Amino acid sequence: MKKNRPVLSQVPNMVTLLNLLSGSVSVIMVLSGETLLAAMLVGLAAIFDFFDGFLARLLKVKSDIGKELDSLADVISFGLVPALFLFMMLRNNPGLEETAGVGDMIPYLALLTGAFSAYRLAFFNLDTRQTESFRGLPTPANAIFIVSLSLIAGETPLFDAGVISSFAGNLWVQLLLIPLSCWLLVSDIPMFALKFSKGFGFSQNRIRYLFLLLSLLLLVFFRFGGIPLIIVMYVIISLFTEGEKN
Repeated sequence: MKKNRPVLSQVPNMVTLLNLLSGSVSVIMVLSGETLLAAMLVGLAAIFDFFDGFLARLLKVKSDIGKELDSLADVISFGLVPALFLFMMLRNNPGLEETAGVGDMIPYLALLTGAFSAYRLAFFNLDTRQTESFRGLPTPANAIFIVSLSLIAGETPLFDAGVISSFAGNLWVQLLLIPLSCWLLVSDIPMFALKFSKGFGFSQNRIRYLFLLLSLLLLVFFRFGGIPLIIVMYVIISLFTEGEKN
């Protein structure tokens, strides 16, 4: 078994590289206008991001290089990609025509979300408090929020979510999303982690099971429009539960 340890230790890292590759292809798809495929690749990257840590714990092969590699992959998949989604969403917003003289520059503000994502990931690697829970909004959650909003926004959304689509397509809402996203990423707000590191028992995972149940209900009632609502709910639940512990 010992002879296989070097090989086993690289399994989580290979999964992390699949995360990175998914994000890299997603970048190309966003710039090519293949929005739905790009979004699916972000979802795939999120799955790989979950399983690399899961496998590292399962195989007991956690390493410093794995931690660093994970953050480097996340910068692309959950930093640059959502920033590009927001950039394209702003650039295609008809409301930009009313911003005389500065409309061409406004979409570039979206790249700030990528920069703040990188800062958060660097800080995460040094913050010893973020082993069982998070401080600030995790980059995958932020990415899922922005990507899902972009799919339901605009005059011809890929998924019509009614009032939520109208809200997401508003130029000022999209602009407000930039500072809000940047602040949440680097804030000191405690947020629970969707990790069952202490087993799957209900007593030690009540909040996680409640979150999963409510997420399912949101998807049933709001369909695709429920995805950004799930992220909003995640922040609210964290404020009421994790905040009480601090």
